[in-house]
Amino acid sequence: MRLDRRHERPYYWLVTSKPVETTDAGILGPAHRNLTIGIVATVVFIAFEAMAVATAMPKAVPDLDGVPLYALAFSGFFTASLFGLVLSGEICDRRGPRLPVVAGAVTFSVGLVLAGAAQSMWPFIAGRAAQGLGGGLVIVALYVTVGRSYSENLRPRIFAALSAAWVVPSIVGPLVAGMLADHASWRWVFLGLAPFVMIPIMLILPSVRAIDGPPPSGPVTRRRRLPLAAATALAMAVLQYAGTRPDLLALILAIAALGVLVPTVPRLLPPGVLRLRRGLPTVVIMRGVLAGAFFGAEAFLPLLLVAERGLSSTLAGLSLTGGALGWAAGSWYQGRPRTTVPRHVLVQTGSGIVSAAIAALGLVLLPAVPAPVAAVAWALGAVGMGMAMSSLSVLLFQLSPVEDHGSNSAALQMCDNLGTITFVGLAGTIFGSAHGAAPSSGTSVPVWVYAVILALMAALAAFGAWAAGRIRKPDPLAQAVGP
Repeated sequence: MRLDRRHERPYYWLVTSKPVETTDAGILGPAHRNLTIGIVATVVFIAFEAMAVATAMPKAVPDLDGVPLYALAFSGFFTASLFGLVLSGEICDRRGPRLPVVAGAVTFSVGLVLAGAAQSMWPFIAGRAAQGLGGGLVIVALYVTVGRSYSENLRPRIFAALSAAWVVPSIVGPLVAGMLADHASWRWVFLGLAPFVMIPIMLILPSVRAIDGPPPSGPVTRRRRLPLAAATALAMAVLQYAGTRPDLLALILAIAALGVLVPTVPRLLPPGVLRLRRGLPTVVIMRGVLAGAFFGAEAFLPLLLVAERGLSSTLAGLSLTGGALGWAAGSWYQGRPRTTVPRHVLVQTGSGIVSAAIAALGLVLLPAVPAPVAAVAWALGAVGMGMAMSSLSVLLFQLSPVEDHGSNSAALQMCDNLGTITFVGLAGTIFGSAHGAAPSSGTSVPVWVYAVILALMAALAAFGAWAAGRIRKPDPLAQAVGP
């Protein structure tokens, strides 16, 4: 019987969510209760910050006389986050997750204070960058903690809980942030969160301390990953900045950024990612494919409903709330102990649902189709995302040796971010080009522009449904006894 050298186990394994026999009492049992509550609460804070800041930013930036630098408040966060992901992965694989958890939480808190107390735009951007760096450090360390602390049959349930942690912030975050910005000050969106960030970290620390340290096989030695990560993050920032300019300089900057990204990004990911090599490389790239398709469509859904169907901004925004609930439902389904569907099938099915849901949004462009169809379709698409994305997180640890948990978790998050930025940016370019070509007397774009964007994202998700079949490696014994 031939063994996969990397994982030192038969590689005709079945990627399934069927639970193994265990004495675990569940993610809220005595052994895991504090850790589970702490991890979920940490994600709630991160999610609330993400949803609330997007709502408060239109108030904060003009108050700081920083409208020309508006995009940097977002790209600064992303750039620092991208570097933080790789840095956290390196530290986790060499020393364990405790240092990134603590340092990331402290950095995130400092960033909140800097942004909330800023009197001009550049300190505000510095605060956003500190938040991004801290968030990147924490999220990878949390993934590594899950991989080391929870048994294989409990991981689907903890990832389902992490998905559910986004539901309340998605509903409450924009409402609370809007009220604070309108009736008090946008600064409280940042300063109000800062004192509470360390509370869930204190719940996590005892468990993190127990699993801290290098893996049993010894610390992993890698070279030049941090300089590569810094170059990638800077290039992504330049690329995003270029997208805000309509001149020749933007083209020059975009070409220069792509010249950096093309050689650096593949070296930060598992070998074979761009070739869809079976197993782990396909798991990693699938996160980028699904994130790009889903968020590329979501970015233009409210605008479509407002501009083409005449809905208010409030009603259009409610369609996204249904998406948060659907995502949690799909993640719950994949985490049920009684769900025995193979995981690669869950990813395939979820990707297919996402593709069909995005295609269904195109029907809303027809006046005869009721506008609420968009909310229903988006909720169903989010169910597919919940099934697929949580299953990919579970598969990451099934396919990664413990000494690579940190670097592979960072790669998964990187693909998620890069896929979102790439395809939201592509959709924005299509939309912006059509808007620029539209008559100056109007502010709308032709209906076909929305149709093109939705068709592109539906095709991307459909490609993901095909690619998910490459998650499962072939059975060499079955091939050996074949005809």
